[in-house]
Amino acid sequence: MTDRISSPRRLPFDPERLPIYTDTPLLPPVAPERLSVEGLRQGFRAPRDWQPELLKDTRSKLADLVHAAVLVPLVTRSQGLTVMFTRRTAHLSNHAGQISFPGGRCDPDDADAIAAALREAHEEVGLDSRHVEVLGTLPEYLTGTGFRVSPVVALVHPPFSVFPAEAEVAEIFEVPLKYLMDPVNHQIRSLVWEGGERHFFAMPYPREQGEGVHFIWGATAGMLRNLYRFLVA
Repeated sequence: MTDRISSPRRLPFDPERLPIYTDTPLLPPVAPERLSVEGLRQGFRAPRDWQPELLKDTRSKLADLVHAAVLVPLVTRSQGLTVMFTRRTAHLSNHAGQISFPGGRCDPDDADAIAAALREAHEEVGLDSRHVEVLGTLPEYLTGTGFRVSPVVALVHPPFSVFPAEAEVAEIFEVPLKYLMDPVNHQIRSLVWEGGERHFFAMPYPREQGEGVHFIWGATAGMLRNLYRFLVA
């Protein structure tokens, strides 16, 4: 999500070290046929009745929020669909170093949230919209950092090329959609902050090379959780 580069706001906690909230129901994974290209197209053509899942840290005053849009890029790989993510550079003023979808603030010249998401994806990772098949949008996601985000879900068809905008993006990587749409890989982390208990989703994914994980959390994980709720309904 693009923002002005200034002194970064550091989190007063390390999200990866916070305890995992264990009092959660066991939920089924999304059926394989719904994770196919045709299954996704059909799901957005004829959406089912479902409700977004909100945690305490996503609730903000709507009037105070900046409208933004992100592209949720589902890449049509031969081995199965993957989700493309970026890791933000460490010097940005919002969400520095965090994993996110390509996206940012909606500009006055953007026709709608879809146009904003496509523009931002081109600016941040060089993704050409000719390779993008927009499926639809999910409900706005409200963040505790002052944004109301429109997630634009789209298929991205190879061959295409991407490259990080050095001022904003430190890394581009992909995670299998099947992994992210299985709640066994979803965590709820908890902390006490600003006088109350807060919860957020996290979906750690092992790095292909080297140690550690890609720690997908916060708004990005929350939007993925809503995609799960949409597809499993």
